[in-house]
Order: sequence, then structure tokens, then C-alpha cells
Amino acid sequence: MTRKDRTEGIYSRREVLDEGERRQYCTLQLKELLSYAYRYSEDVKKRFDRAQFQVDKFKDLSDLKHIPILKKKELIFLQSMGPRLGGLLTKDLGELRRIFLSPGPIFDPEDRSEDYWGWTEGFYAAGFRSGDVSQITFNYHLAPAGLMFEEPLRNLNCAVIPAGPGSTNSQIEIMQKLRVTGYVGTPSYLSHLAQKAEESGLNLRKDLFLEVAFVTGEKFSEKLRSSLEKKFDLIMRQGYGTADVGCIGYECFHKTGLHITNRAYVEICHPDTGIPLKDGEVGEIVITAFNKTYPLIRLATGDLGYIDRTPCACGRTTPRLGNIVGRVDTTARIKGMFVYPHQVEQVMAHFEEVKRWQIEVTNPGGIDEMTLNIEVSDFSREEELLHTFREKIKLRPMLKVLTPGSLPPQIRPIEDKRTWD
Repeated sequence: MTRKDRTEGIYSRREVLDEGERRQYCTLQLKELLSYAYRYSEDVKKRFDRAQFQVDKFKDLSDLKHIPILKKKELIFLQSMGPRLGGLLTKDLGELRRIFLSPGPIFDPEDRSEDYWGWTEGFYAAGFRSGDVSQITFNYHLAPAGLMFEEPLRNLNCAVIPAGPGSTNSQIEIMQKLRVTGYVGTPSYLSHLAQKAEESGLNLRKDLFLEVAFVTGEKFSEKLRSSLEKKFDLIMRQGYGTADVGCIGYECFHKTGLHITNRAYVEICHPDTGIPLKDGEVGEIVITAFNKTYPLIRLATGDLGYIDRTPCACGRTTPRLGNIVGRVDTTARIKGMFVYPHQVEQVMAHFEEVKRWQIEVTNPGGIDEMTLNIEVSDFSREEELLHTFREKIKLRPMLKVLTPGSLPPQIRPIEDKRTWD
């Protein structure tokens, strides 16, 4: 397959709607969604009634701002409030295809509809094509990422190797023996695979056959992209989404930002007031996916970004998200997984001898590293702590035991020291 085959073409006609058509399409989708959600979701009905929002008064996209935003962290509490995930669902659990569990803990329902997570157009834009042999290195255990990214590859007639994370040598061996052409995972893990393959004497261009990579879950620097594209001679593009709503945006060949998906309406809002901001202004990314099963209307992701509507050379007319420039809260995404301070606190509650703690995140060589610093006088339960941490947070940190008083008096629960470029 030539590079031209991977970089040309558009998957869906909705990607090239003009501005008027797009506004009309989104307005119709939202009208249907709001009416349906108000009727069948107990939580949505409560929210709308509390805000005195009347569904039949929704006439234009600007009317959406009258609905209060829903913070992602609120899902942790709301889902525990009763059946159907606290009334957030519009159908019973037994009618779903799958139910996942993400850190928080937050349950992520998957309905039985086609392209439920909405990533197919994003994978096509990244360069995946029929006949690709793709290796997915995301987790398949409880978290949705592994199976979520199988869906678009199936729709594009690609073969999938459900490798999951870890077992680096086996991953490289599979890539070589099966002549894998597509990689799906975090950018840092592909960097790690490259390093290990080169250390074992492999030539990445001659002995491996990667032509395209789709990465997400981490901040992705241009320096790392450039380095890996040159080493493998491949096309590497990123997507942006969450386990709650699936795809939000994806890059095309021209790397001009993240084209906003056609399956959702995205606003950039003031983090405190929820009021939509103008194009180009940095604010919190708030998404309403056109999902009648799990209608998370005006879900505030906690990520900070901005919207760019300048034309893109690829021909897609969708507005684009610029770089994700930070987080609104103290949550951090590490190795593709969200880490919440309150969940770490729950782990620490099992270890009364730990007086204070702090997580430090760095990324030497572009790969995330998490260190759990604890202040304790006498401690012999290191393995028990690490096991409990991994069970709860899904990640295993490096543990550093400090004498009491070592940490500064005022500390953030998660100190993010990562740098890019």
C-alpha cells in the first residue's frame, strides 16, 4: 500500500458539511437527544427540572448553555444513586453489550449499536485501511480501551491482534513474525518498543513493517512524533476522547489539530461558570455526544483546549480542537489512565502508619513515570501497598519511603513534572 493510499479520502460525508449544514445537523441531533433523555433518563429529568430548562424551548445551539454542565467527577457519585447507573442510563443494564470499569471508579456502558464509540472516521483519517494487520496494546481488562479500538478496525476490515500492554519482547516478536502494519496504543509505549527492538539489534525499517500508528491517552509531543515517524518510516496520528463518551476528535494527515467528531457537539466553556467561550479562547472542553443510551449532556471533561475553524487542507470542514493545554482540576492522566487524588487517599487509608504522601509524575525519554512518595517512620508493608495501589488505580508506581518532614509543608497531591519538547 502506498502512502498516498493512506493519506487521501474521507470516510463520512458528514465530515465535509458546510457550516450551515453542520449547525442544522447538530441542532436536530440535540433536539432529539434532549427530548429522549428527558423522557427516559431519571437523572436528566432531575437536572433539567432543577435548572428549569424546558426541552421544547430548545431552538438553537446557543440554547444549550442553559443546561448546567456535568463534571466528569460527579459521575462517581451519581452512578451510585440507584439502578440504571443512578438513572443516567435510558435502558436496563441487561440490554447493553458491555459494561467497563475505569478509575474513579466510573462505570462505562457500551450499547449494541454500530460504531458505538465513534472512532471509525478517526482511524480512517489516521491512515488505517482495509487489509491492515493491527496490534492493539491497550488494556483489555475491565477498562474499555482495548475493545473500544477494535470496533473501528473491524469496520475498516483490518485484522486485530489483541496484544494488550506489557510483554515487550513478545510484542516485538509478534510485530516481526506477523508483519504488523498498524500500531494502536500510547505514544510512549511505541517509543519503548522502538528502544527495546533497537537494543536487540533490529532495524526498525527493515525488520519491522509498521506503516501507520494511532496513539492516544497521553500528551503527544511533535518531537516524539517526528522521531518515531523517522525511525519506523510510518504515519503517526493521535485521537482524543474519553471512556465516558468515546471519540471527541482526531488528527488527519495534515496535523492541523483534532477534527471534532460528527457524533457530538463540543463547546469550550469557562471552567467556573460553564458559559461558552469564543473560538480561539482557552477553556474547558465540554461535550454532548449524540448518545441516547447514556446521555451525558454537557459533560465537562476537565481538559483545557480551544477551537480552531480555519480551513484544513484535507478538505474536512469540521472545526478542530487545538492542543490540550492542561487540566482544570488536580486529576492527572498517567500512562493513559486517570489518577484521582481521592482514590489514592482511599488506598492510603489502609496504611495508618503513612503520615503524608505525594505522587510525582515525570517523563524521562518521553515515557511516563509515577513515583509515590510516602512519609513514614517505620514501614515494612511496601509490597502490600503497591499491590493495593495497583488494584485500585490500575497502575504500579515506584515507591519512595521518606522520613517524616521530608516533603514540603504545602504540597499538591499530584505533582506533574512532565515536560514535552
